Amino acid sequence: MTRVDTLVNGPAARGRTVLISGASIAGPALAYWLNRYGFVVTVVEKAGTVRDGGYPIDVRGTALDVVRRMGILPRLRDAHIDLRRLTFLDEDGSEVASVDPHAVTGGVAGRDLEVRRGALAGALHEAVRDDVEFLFDDSIDTLDQHRHGVDVTFRGGGRRTFDLVVGADGLHSHTRRLQFGPEELFHRYLGYCFAGFTLRNTFGLVRETVMWNAPGRAAVLYAVGDGDVHGFLNFACPEPPFDAFRDPEAQRDLVAEVFRGAGWEVPGMLAALRDADDLFFDLVSQIRMPRWSSGRVALVGDAAYAPSFLTGQGSSLALVGAYMLAGSLAAERDHDAGFDAYERDTRAFVTLNQDQVGQGEAALFPATAQALERRNTMLRGLGSMPPAEGRPAHEALVLPEFTLRG
Repeated sequence: MTRVDTLVNGPAARGRTVLISGASIAGPALAYWLNRYGFVVTVVEKAGTVRDGGYPIDVRGTALDVVRRMGILPRLRDAHIDLRRLTFLDEDGSEVASVDPHAVTGGVAGRDLEVRRGALAGALHEAVRDDVEFLFDDSIDTLDQHRHGVDVTFRGGGRRTFDLVVGADGLHSHTRRLQFGPEELFHRYLGYCFAGFTLRNTFGLVRETVMWNAPGRAAVLYAVGDGDVHGFLNFACPEPPFDAFRDPEAQRDLVAEVFRGAGWEVPGMLAALRDADDLFFDLVSQIRMPRWSSGRVALVGDAAYAPSFLTGQGSSLALVGAYMLAGSLAAERDHDAGFDAYERDTRAFVTLNQDQVGQGEAALFPATAQALERRNTMLRGLGSMPPAEGRPAHEALVLPEFTLRG
């Protein structure tokens, strides 16, 4: 058997139990493929249900082949936002350029997808919810590996043993901390922080993004077609403000101080930030690890190799990584060989996409006046050019057809 759509209940996988921590993108995608290959899968998620809504995310390149093979591509096409314009403003609010979004994102018009995060999470959950066990409102408390499996205690009080455990629990992965050590060992800070939240669309924006820039500061309004817009306030910060993570009010105070005196719509955005009940504050960073597995525990998606939102590839890497991990476990003789194959065949693709952004200054968020002027000059030129054909990094991996071992 070599076709992926015939790899069901393979003898090499049948009956092996896997616990996946996280039910956002990588988790349910991995659950889908592991179930197809005959594994018995449980997904644990600290939230009470699959999260709806959320900011827009991209599905590009190789990841499109993954969702096609899962049968959810038509549903995602229906949910496609189809962003039509990206407008850049200078510090005084004057227009620098208005361009096709694909000209700066590296996407391919008519092929790549942009959907709300909840739309992708919902489609993945629906594809697998009847075939695997989901434990909502719970999470892993402790892991204890031994020769025959992994003993897991849950925060809700349960205790169970699994053959394998996979952390698909995001940038700040609890599973990674338990098994591999503290986040700072693998965290690569890129020199920026951001605050995201929603506010009412009083700006007349329709399927478009407007970005205001000053050196080291950016304010973004992102309209996806309904009554709200997503607001983002991004700023350069030489050292990570770890103290702010302990207190949402400290986060609001920090952002307000950084953007004090800014023009355009920023004062109204700061006012909305004070009242927002969905504030998401974080560092712009990557996860870089020397190994993605340790014994019977492995990581996938942002938990193993978060690329940062600057690449636009976080969800795509999660989908591709889930496909590669499941297939590698099913095709190899044991979990050690499966984890080795997963890393061997996926790491180059991950690294190529992570390398789309370097340490420090990001092209869309210049930290100095000189860098901002260089970027604006580039953008003015893009306004008269057709959209780019897309970056090769997005399609650098061709999905293999896994053959199961008997």
